[in-house]
Amino acid sequence: MTKFADIKGFVFDLDGVITDTAQFHTKAWSKLADQLGVKWSDDLQNGLKGLSRMDSLELILKTGHKENDYSPAEKEKLATQKNDLYLQFVQTITPADIFPGIKEFLDELNQHGYLMSIASASKNAPTVLSKLGLTDYFEHVVDPRTLTHGKPDPEIFIKAAEIIGLKPEQCIGLEDATAGIAGINAANEVSLGVGSPDILTEADMVFEDTNNITLANIEANMNK
Repeated sequence: MTKFADIKGFVFDLDGVITDTAQFHTKAWSKLADQLGVKWSDDLQNGLKGLSRMDSLELILKTGHKENDYSPAEKEKLATQKNDLYLQFVQTITPADIFPGIKEFLDELNQHGYLMSIASASKNAPTVLSKLGLTDYFEHVVDPRTLTHGKPDPEIFIKAAEIIGLKPEQCIGLEDATAGIAGINAANEVSLGVGSPDILTEADMVFEDTNNITLANIEANMNK
């Protein structure tokens, strides 16, 4: 079992951990699903959490039994169309949209010399970080275009540790989705779930309130 003293870095998902851009993804995917004639539902919305853009599109098409109706080129166009919608919504983000306590936690990590990186399936993570005013905290952002596999595969979390010069077992990964938690665990990092403990049952620790994510509380959880 990893000890708190062994931890040197933190790997952050973005949507649902630092801010709620998931609402913009939902609006954009819902609009595209409606255009494709696919019925939108809570189950479909929840199933998209943590998936890459193309995997999300494939799930929507499969839900509507339309997975064979479009060529790869047409699917790329649909994914781009969704992303254009999403980017329109993202332009409205400000630092006020950072989850409560997260900026303070980032400052605490900086003060104690911890390394940080972003492991988001979104290709727009740098844009979102810029709108939030958090670019200086995250010099290291995994480019999902360099990955072979999406979450729950551990690849993105392993790479997020590598780009800050650490082994996965020296890192804590923060995620709000079950697919992300599975990826963190498979990468052999300590998993910190942000959300409901009833959903994130495989996480090493879960915080429902982002205000409670502090080094002291994390250490207390790891020493249980």
